[in-house]
Amino acid sequence: MMNTLKNTLFVPHGSPTFALDPGAAGAAMAHLPALLPQPRAIIVVSPHWDTEVPTVSTATDLETIYDFYGFPEALYAIKYPAKGNPEAAMQVVKALQQRFSQVNTDPTRGLDHGAWTPLRQMFPNADIPVIAVSIQSHAGTAQALAMGQALEALTHQGFLVIGSGNITHNLGDLRMAAMQGGRTPAYVQTFADWVEIQMTGNHVQNLIDYRQHSPEGVRSHPTEDHLLPLFVAMGAAGKDASAKAFFRGISSYVIAMDGYTFS
Repeated sequence: MMNTLKNTLFVPHGSPTFALDPGAAGAAMAHLPALLPQPRAIIVVSPHWDTEVPTVSTATDLETIYDFYGFPEALYAIKYPAKGNPEAAMQVVKALQQRFSQVNTDPTRGLDHGAWTPLRQMFPNADIPVIAVSIQSHAGTAQALAMGQALEALTHQGFLVIGSGNITHNLGDLRMAAMQGGRTPAYVQTFADWVEIQMTGNHVQNLIDYRQHSPEGVRSHPTEDHLLPLFVAMGAAGKDASAKAFFRGISSYVIAMDGYTFS
């Protein structure tokens, strides 16, 4: 099959239990690598690594990080034994330095569940080098888009950029929904539908300003961290890219699991 997709994806990672029960979203993600060229290395951006300035992991041995508590023991037995690649990581650093005055490196950072959960679905053999890059939740959507734009050149050099997050992420409402019998609040679908319209219409500025212009954007994201990887993926895809949802659905009552490819 001729590849028509760009080397950038936005994928959901859901709650930690998604790793144990990936369902239809996981199956959809598992089909994605066949549509892409074999990556030389994977750049993964997860909301669970949040730093003051852009930071790149230069580690060779990547610890599987269990950044969650009180979940089934089986989750803590999962390993994702991918390796890093310090040389490739320095290419990522140099790309980011074209846009940002300060870029840090971390020689020990491994992969948190926002990274290893989707990677296990798409690349279960863990045989492709992975470079983790942090988000800056204090810096907002335009900065995340700029980070992706800085990485775009690498997508033409064999790097696959993966932004991992969730289209809605309100953990307070998750607890409330569970107590009220598991009903999904209407805003979850409303906001996810709005995002899809903006994504497929390439309405980038509307998305950047989603907190002002979207229905229920603030409720969907009391904090912005889980949406910022979407903007990294958008930026890496390039300004003329066409986005398409490869999966749409809701998990854990309030987590929209929509994922996007770009062509």
